Amino acid sequence: MINYVADYKYMENDGIKLFTVILLPEPTGKFPVVIVRTPYVDKFENEKEENIAVTYLNEYKNWLRHDYAVVIQHCRGRGKSEGDCVPYINEREDGLSLQEWVRKQSFYNGEMFLKGGSYLTSVHYATAPFADDIKGAIFGIQDSERYNICYRNGFLKKALHGSWYVGMYKAKSHMKKNYTIGSFDMLPMKEFTKTVFGESAEDFDEMLKAPNPGHEFWNTRFGGNDARNATKNVKFPVLFTTGFYDIYTGGIFDMWKNMSEDSRNMSALVVSPYDHGDRYDLENAIMFPNGKRVEKFGELYEIEWFDYIRRKNAKSPFDTGKITYYNLFKNEWETDKFVVSSDTTKIKLGNSEVSYVYNPYDAPGFKGGLSRTFGGTVFQDKPNSRHDIISVYTNPFEEDVCVKGKMSAKLSVKSDCEDTCFYIRVSIEKEQGDYGLRDDITSLCYQLGDYKPNTVVEVNFDFDEHAFLIKKGERLRIDIASADNEHYVRHTNQKGLYSEQTTAKIAHNTVYLQNSFLTLPVEK
Repeated sequence: MINYVADYKYMENDGIKLFTVILLPEPTGKFPVVIVRTPYVDKFENEKEENIAVTYLNEYKNWLRHDYAVVIQHCRGRGKSEGDCVPYINEREDGLSLQEWVRKQSFYNGEMFLKGGSYLTSVHYATAPFADDIKGAIFGIQDSERYNICYRNGFLKKALHGSWYVGMYKAKSHMKKNYTIGSFDMLPMKEFTKTVFGESAEDFDEMLKAPNPGHEFWNTRFGGNDARNATKNVKFPVLFTTGFYDIYTGGIFDMWKNMSEDSRNMSALVVSPYDHGDRYDLENAIMFPNGKRVEKFGELYEIEWFDYIRRKNAKSPFDTGKITYYNLFKNEWETDKFVVSSDTTKIKLGNSEVSYVYNPYDAPGFKGGLSRTFGGTVFQDKPNSRHDIISVYTNPFEEDVCVKGKMSAKLSVKSDCEDTCFYIRVSIEKEQGDYGLRDDITSLCYQLGDYKPNTVVEVNFDFDEHAFLIKKGERLRIDIASADNEHYVRHTNQKGLYSEQTTAKIAHNTVYLQNSFLTLPVEK
């Protein structure tokens, strides 16, 4: 007879009561414990505790069937937990307190496992270095480098950390927030939190002063120094998951590459063809056969990962020390060490120069955040959809080409301003339309340090890892602009710290296509 236990308690840490649900396979006995901490529980705020425990019991029943206890805690200031939610700030103390509480429980067998996805993974990163009784982890779709979460090459990711932060900040207080996505166009940006929240949010305000990854802010608690390199030297197997259109694809690949050899050899990385939640736009994106992780590996692959760690002779659902990834348009799952070939194909972007006017007060935007902000990938607008977007196509490929690794690009440019932005997006031509692949953004002064107006210079772009097939006869499309105002703050064409700037001005920018290139890492 099945006799699961679903109980709850309010754990106190730092005078704040944190709602915690305890699920046990049986009323008595000792079990390995899986810890989950989550802020995404607003629906439970006015729900009865007993009903919440039953909801979690049904959600985690498969874990109980496999003899795991599960402990779920609402993060500070969310759901049934007291306090104020300020993203990231209290997760280390609250997480360590929960782990210590588990160690004192009669049901604990001495084996602790950490499980999370997105922010639910960040709360675990913050508790590093990890204690010896933590035996394994599933760290999904989350970068441990806070700079990557907030910025790309000095540009605030307003569609990611920006809008997400606004929603998270003191959510349970239900404060009036004077916010629309257009709020990120305010000048000066340093007034953002006072305007939106009616009060200063110190961590966000300080982050706005630090658009460069070398800034001392990123070595502080506000800047995520408690989570940085959390998995570099882990002593237990980690299952990382991401997608080629996750918001943290590049950062997770960096984490994998930066692990010690011993740590990496016991771990695995799985990459789907989809976005942050292993999803895709039903109307405007491509559905890949067997592309979701659960479609390929089954609904129990997470349990199988922990079983592999715990039980002798248990088979891992993934090859350790390797990356299991979906090769797009080839439509196959592959497993290897993702060693990138030294073979490259260099493609010139044209034979002319093109000039355009970039107006920050009417900045262009693009569909889909690809691999760096929310939105995944979708079919793009028509080429040259605006006067300030340059769209060029490569020649049709004469044979099938498999791209694997990090594409790169170089633009030869000039501007009449002391600083300006250049943005580049690569798509692949399909019968249904042009499907977004990768993008990057930078400014002249961020990359060069200084710029003299009307000087021709080169700027370089670095794209996140990808694996996809270009079929014979297909073309790549390259869009060049000076903003993607859907996903990044627009550049004002002014030199200096963006958050301090009070005005913007028009830029006249030129791209020399004949001296600009896209480079593809290809497998022969």
